[in-house]
Amino acid sequence: MTTLADPVPGGRPEERHRAVGLSADLAARDVHGIVLAYVDTAGVCRVKTVPTARLEAAVSRGVGMSPVFDTFLADDSVVTTDVLGSPDGDLRLYPDLDQLVVLSGQPGWAWAPVDRITQEGARHPGCARTFLRRIVTEASERHGLAFKAAIEIEWAVGLGSAPAGEFVPAVSGPAYGATRQVELSDYTADLLAAFAAQDVAVEQLHPEYAAGQFEVSVGALDPVAAADRSVLVRQTIRALAQRHGLRVSFAPAVSAEGVGNGGHLHLSCWRAGRNLHAGGERRYGMTPQAESFAAGVLARLPALTAVTAPSPASYLRLKPSQWAGVFTGWGRETREAALRLVTGTAGHGAQDANMEVKPVDLAANPYLALGCVIAAGLDGIGSHRDLPKEITGDPARYGADEAAALGVRRLPCSLPQAVEEFRADPVLRAALGPVLADAVTAVRLGEAAAARGLDDARVAAAYRWVY
Repeated sequence: MTTLADPVPGGRPEERHRAVGLSADLAARDVHGIVLAYVDTAGVCRVKTVPTARLEAAVSRGVGMSPVFDTFLADDSVVTTDVLGSPDGDLRLYPDLDQLVVLSGQPGWAWAPVDRITQEGARHPGCARTFLRRIVTEASERHGLAFKAAIEIEWAVGLGSAPAGEFVPAVSGPAYGATRQVELSDYTADLLAAFAAQDVAVEQLHPEYAAGQFEVSVGALDPVAAADRSVLVRQTIRALAQRHGLRVSFAPAVSAEGVGNGGHLHLSCWRAGRNLHAGGERRYGMTPQAESFAAGVLARLPALTAVTAPSPASYLRLKPSQWAGVFTGWGRETREAALRLVTGTAGHGAQDANMEVKPVDLAANPYLALGCVIAAGLDGIGSHRDLPKEITGDPARYGADEAAALGVRRLPCSLPQAVEEFRADPVLRAALGPVLADAVTAVRLGEAAAARGLDDARVAAAYRWVY
């Protein structure tokens, strides 16, 4: 389990003592530095690093970093809100020791996610990890709910020797083909070994649909740990690719055409050790609360898209009939539905049943994405929402009347449209708080302005190696 308490200035006494022991242990294992990682509003992982001997100091005093990064864009330019984007001020990064791990793919380094607090010791209202922890804590305290979550990771593997900026697939075999698995056998075997060494439970690792594409599915954890794991998994994939002379992209669209990289969210609600998505009296075994939770997410998907598909490149991926889930609608094992109900194999539903949110890519900050999805679901529980009639097949085939009768509508087709939906959604903005909600709006509009006038190929190229 992840630490579900905010860091405090000076560090908790037990953590300072623990950091001293960890520092000695890491040094004995030839670990020289620690990567302190967080994800900014634009979805870019930002880091500072400290020598291993400075771990206790990082735990007790934090590590300084400017709050300006809350309004950085993917190209490192800066936008502003009424309180963010200035060169003034400082924040402190505090590592979560429960999630510290030695990086198998980067010898000599360890890694830990951080929370950001002010110099005075208050929660930083722009910290996405703190936001997600708050949402999870409030769900437990107010509703008695816990969650299990996992984020799928899709990535494109290219040749490291390709011309600068270009993507040349490192494999030539067909989608899901054994040829691809053989061609990158050494790389993927090293990935599995690294994940095992880092205690990352892998369920599947396989070739995917698009050119050079692979996917890894990992085991479910509490939402904060699941978001941490998503960041760690990508760090490991990228580091090992470089050691094999490869280059990887997690961008939503590596090329202007074809299927992009997704980052589907899997989420289940639990109470007192029971999975609420199985064994209930509603459709497919859902309990009333699980159905209302799913209905709340479905109702807010147009606004959620500003968080889950936050890049101009996201809208190159969100196309009908490509399993990206671009229409509001839900269905059991329906991969064109934006909300897919997964009931699990017979006899295992009590553990495995969950809901999958499909219009999500890896440009999304995983802490913001999970926190906003949970907030939408909790609102559904509070308002006792029911799911509409389920869909089957491809909703792109529906005429206007049939789509309206089913409540099926197209999700935003551009980032500015998604921002309009987000601005009009009081639930998501209230959950995020004004500082973080305004940062989301400013960064999304900044990205849209940066991409204005670019054709699809140039948009894909601009974001190809960012995420």
